[in-house]
Amino acid sequence: MCKDNRQNLEFVNIFITSTIKLFLDDTRMRNFTSCFKDKKFLAFFFKRLKKNDTGRYVEHFPYVSLCGPERNFIRCDDLPIVFTKVLKMYNSATKKTEDCFGYAHAEELLMVPFQPDKIYMDIQSGRVYHPAPEKAGGIGLVRSKIAIEFSPLFNFEKGEENGPTHIFWENKKYTLDCNWYKDKVPQAVR
Repeated sequence: MCKDNRQNLEFVNIFITSTIKLFLDDTRMRNFTSCFKDKKFLAFFFKRLKKNDTGRYVEHFPYVSLCGPERNFIRCDDLPIVFTKVLKMYNSATKKTEDCFGYAHAEELLMVPFQPDKIYMDIQSGRVYHPAPEKAGGIGLVRSKIAIEFSPLFNFEKGEENGPTHIFWENKKYTLDCNWYKDKVPQAVR
């Protein structure tokens, strides 16, 4: 942790792996015992996550989580939002059960509506993406375990070398929108 006495701000550098583990950036041994695990802390941290528009350390830390006087500068393997679980949630307004996509291992506290037609697979990396909160870049990585579960649901009408064109989700065939991600964070999927 660093302290900037001019502005009385504290700085912490954070690293997020593609397996959704949150570490202090200088942690040498990155494993389950050295990562942050408390769901309330993770929700607090990720609800404040956004693109780094502070003008400081942007090249090395493209994201920031502002937590009071603390500035958590963040870098990651791919993207900071990693979806970890599809949840069925009851919506009292519509009186229907809806699918939500939970992220950051705090699924019950951090989620977005699951949009099966917005699943995007990068055919170069094989990674799968879904829309995420806009302030965090608007795009999130789907955890590998979930992407593998999705793989038999994909349909490749233009051949596997061109990526999936449809997904079968809950007995319905969705045409995949392959344009939504193009204006999202530059380092993600181009």
